[in-house]
Amino acid sequence: MASSQRSSAWTPQENKLFEMALARFNSDTPNRWVNVARAVGGGKTAKEVERHYHILIEDLRRIDSGNIPIPKYRKT
Repeated sequence: MASSQRSSAWTPQENKLFEMALARFNSDTPNRWVNVARAVGGGKTAKEVERHYHILIEDLRRIDSGNIPIPKYRKT
């Protein structure tokens, strides 16, 4: 799924909370996406965070396969 198909923009803060929530709620956690959505806040739904996760996995797959260059991130 392309980035342009995302239903709502994610702030850098939401992305950081998302990453932390993924580390806390692994794939064995019941209601994982509900828990991740609550941790992210900002009105994100379980469906949105699950979609965001799948986009992340696809982006990583493309980077690892050499299809797209590693993005240059801003220092925060």
